Amino acid sequence: MIRATSKPEPKKIRCAIYTRKSSDEGLDLEFNSLDAQREAAEAFIVSQRSEGWTCLPDRYDDGGFSGGNTDRPALQRLIADIQAGRVDLVAVYKIDRLSRSLLDFLKMVETFEQHDVSFISVTQQMNTSTPMGRLMLNVLLSFGQFEREIIGERIRDKIAAQRRKGKWAGGIPILGYDIDRSGPSPKLVINSTEAAQVRELFRLYVHHGALLPVVQEAERRGWTNKAWRTKKGEERGGRPFDKSALHALLTNPLYVGRIKHKSEVHAGEHEAIVADETFAEVQRRLQKNGRDGGCEVRNRHGAILGGLLHCKACGRQMTHTFTNKGKRRYRYYKCTKAIQNGVRACPSRSLSAPEVEQIVVDEIRGIAHDPALRAEVVRQAQSLANGELDAARREQGDVKRELGRVHGEIRKLTVAKSGNRTERIAELNDRV
Repeated sequence: MIRATSKPEPKKIRCAIYTRKSSDEGLDLEFNSLDAQREAAEAFIVSQRSEGWTCLPDRYDDGGFSGGNTDRPALQRLIADIQAGRVDLVAVYKIDRLSRSLLDFLKMVETFEQHDVSFISVTQQMNTSTPMGRLMLNVLLSFGQFEREIIGERIRDKIAAQRRKGKWAGGIPILGYDIDRSGPSPKLVINSTEAAQVRELFRLYVHHGALLPVVQEAERRGWTNKAWRTKKGEERGGRPFDKSALHALLTNPLYVGRIKHKSEVHAGEHEAIVADETFAEVQRRLQKNGRDGGCEVRNRHGAILGGLLHCKACGRQMTHTFTNKGKRRYRYYKCTKAIQNGVRACPSRSLSAPEVEQIVVDEIRGIAHDPALRAEVVRQAQSLANGELDAARREQGDVKRELGRVHGEIRKLTVAKSGNRTERIAELNDRV
């Protein structure tokens, strides 16, 4: 007696239908355009019932919304449900119902892929759950990437052209200037209060000849870098100076009326804040200090604990530094906070690099003479190696399954009568 075997139930595919109409004309009818779009999508989903497709009861209808952007309530609700894992497939009547912007469409498809959600246009043979649908999508994605690169190139060329003409081409607002957007292009105009601070910072550096005393004086006076708001109203900047921020300010050619683009410097159309002579003197002293004096930060002199030590007082990382006295070089580890903002910011003392490194080396040597510690090190190393081996085996299994799937597609395309099968087979062979 032959016993009948039942076919396993296919995996359930939860399908969300998205509909859109640009105008609200006719939406008050008993059966409108949105209903027609949904009916066509529902019919297609029903035809795929044997594959486990089922239509979700939620309606994602945007009536009276343009497809030129993604600021649509039903679309945003759909994306939220996708991110929450409640949708497996998105169906539309036509691609332009989802978006008329290629870039917006590609961004949404990227969101779908991130959450393993397929996409189908029921009237245009676009179904990303099939090999041919994915091929069509890859072509669209390639064009989208090409368009993004062209746009980026045009933006870079525009910025370069603006700076060569001495125009401010945007960026983070700078202390001493405000941005005047009343004309055809934004311009830098002097903020008299901030400009006075900038001049004083330059004067203080000429007087002290070092960054740290100027940072400390700026902190005493309550001065900060430029405070500004983004287009979204978020507050940025307004932070106390450290040595890095002060150095960036003192080396910025904007303050002498120039615009820098990469290695090129051009005369700007904005007014200078600092005299050329003062700026040149500051650059000379900065270069001299960078070559000959001060505390230099390096990790090329055997700093075996670089990135491993942290300050006990404030928790910041200890930085390997050195200083020269005569012909001798002294290495030590110092709190990064103290380096940037002075010893008043963190009272911890510097550590002699050779001494602390020797302590660590001696401790490591002690491990070699302790059988229990040695055994524990070996155990942890083996555990780590076994974990990496298991991960490698899982990855090997994933690769084998992917190879099997790709070879299966090649066999199907070899049999199928398709004008594009040669290109598709070549593509799959490249993936192998």
